[in-house]
Amino acid sequence: MFGTNRYCQILFSGCFILLALLLSCNSEHKNKLRIAVAANLQFVMPELVSDFSNRTGVECEIIVSSSGKLTAQILEGAPFDLLLSADMKYPEELYNRSFTLFEPDIYAYGNLILWTLDEDIKPELESLLSDKVSYIAIGNPKTAPYGISALEVIISSGMEERLNKKLIYGESIAQTNQFILSKSVDLGFTSKSVVMSKQMKGQGQWAEIDKKLYSPMAQGMVVLKSRKAFETRAIQFRDYMLSSEGKEILHKFGYNMKH
Repeated sequence: MFGTNRYCQILFSGCFILLALLLSCNSEHKNKLRIAVAANLQFVMPELVSDFSNRTGVECEIIVSSSGKLTAQILEGAPFDLLLSADMKYPEELYNRSFTLFEPDIYAYGNLILWTLDEDIKPELESLLSDKVSYIAIGNPKTAPYGISALEVIISSGMEERLNKKLIYGESIAQTNQFILSKSVDLGFTSKSVVMSKQMKGQGQWAEIDKKLYSPMAQGMVVLKSRKAFETRAIQFRDYMLSSEGKEILHKFGYNMKH
């Protein structure tokens, strides 16, 4: 049998190793650039971050949610280094409240589409009024800019009253996509970047919405003040997003650089 001293030594050694591992994990988490990302970017960001990290050696962590929810978290003190929003409203709010180092930059313009996994439904505005369509997914206009654009399209087309009972709101474009993919809805409004991704390419049918029916979707980016030690790296990422390399990847996923 082990003696008491030997048992204590093993116990202490085990605790020390566990503590070291915990500190290591915490340190690894703290050493990453933390980028808060609007849900329409969820499929393009891994490629952007991978390319950026290969060029600079800077590791990144991506936090995906609706632009509104991410902004609320930032205002409450969330330790993010950049916000990539789906609009300019939230970056401008953060800038006006002195949460950012610089004014917002427009990194891309988004494109709105209609997407369905039902082979019997055409992804066009006329289909929204069809008896075949019982439920339509859009992002929540209160937090998701793509939801605001979808609502603009519905209002511009004079369909608001007739579609009221059909609309199902996702808290973000990511949840809206889940509704469409799971066929919980018949079709929905989402970002072109989703159907251009490798994960979703070839699934269902989609069509772009006429840009005359909704306001230009300028997507803004800001460098945040929350973690001073990461400001230089955050500026590096901002510059990368505005570079030809960053723009090339964004364009591949269906974003425009000019409206």
